[in-house]
Amino acid sequence: MHGLLESLDANSSYLSAGEYKEYKAHLAGAKGDIGAAVSKRLGYAAVISVMPGGPGDKVGLQDGDILEAIEGKSTREMSLAEIHNMLSGQPGSNVTVSVVRARRAEPEKLVITRDTIIIPPVMDKMVGEGIGEIQVDAFPKGKSQEIANKIKALQKDGAKKLILDLRNCAEGEESEGIATANLFLNHGTITYLQGQKYAREAFNADPAKTITSLPLVVLVNKGTAGPAEIVAAAVLENARGDVVGDKTFGEGSVQKVIEMGDGSALILSVAKYYAPSGKAIQDAAVTPNVVVADEDDDAPLPDEDENATPSDQTTKPQPPQQDEQMKKAIEVLKSRTS
Repeated sequence: MHGLLESLDANSSYLSAGEYKEYKAHLAGAKGDIGAAVSKRLGYAAVISVMPGGPGDKVGLQDGDILEAIEGKSTREMSLAEIHNMLSGQPGSNVTVSVVRARRAEPEKLVITRDTIIIPPVMDKMVGEGIGEIQVDAFPKGKSQEIANKIKALQKDGAKKLILDLRNCAEGEESEGIATANLFLNHGTITYLQGQKYAREAFNADPAKTITSLPLVVLVNKGTAGPAEIVAAAVLENARGDVVGDKTFGEGSVQKVIEMGDGSALILSVAKYYAPSGKAIQDAAVTPNVVVADEDDDAPLPDEDENATPSDQTTKPQPPQQDEQMKKAIEVLKSRTS
């Protein structure tokens, strides 16, 4: 059943009575997590992004990794809701995942100790003459206000142009993405929500909530998803600024739980978030107007790349010597007049 639902939408799930009971218990209790945004890609669990300093990051989990199995069970056989259930649990408890990665012939087992996830604060700094950078890792409640405060602080420090770094930012509330886009936009559609039986709900920029008109570049990559994609699409399609980097992941829908008579449940996507141009973000993602490829290659699926040579041992990803995407963002801004 979940295979059928998944063919319609990766976020739709079927939960048996036992799975649904567990799902509700997980929602109700305070819990630990692995600190990674996980979706499904071509049938398997895929890591969209890893939270810096979180449990997954500590053991070398990387953006783009494919989780072939969790506790020995193939993720191809699981719904997304069940995957999230299995990855979360009590802080201090362990979960074992089999990870498939580019240029590695065999899946690698990682034991991750779940923990309560703390979202890093918004980082801000000056990166060049008159250019301020704001880095966001996720969009939990209140994050747009934090971003607004950082914009004001940078402007006070003499910033004449801004870079909003949303790379590997894949979690949070869509409403916070909408509010963040509104900080930069004084008119136009930010996004709209629509489904087959869900009336179109438009989110338009409120000029009273706009706090800056400085030239802007938004940085994105394959680990950019959800609320961050709403920001990037709104800035790009309202011609408010440039989007630099790699094509985003493509995530943005609203789910509804339908309980069945036998205790099982269906989790169905009932509406999707759309870019101002009318493309569903979940289907089309966001393609930057200035494309600079990510440093890392796409991870293969478990049955691909059979002749690859495994590396000798687990190594944490090394940051590139030079951040080409950031370099290009600065270059683009320097060519823009204030």
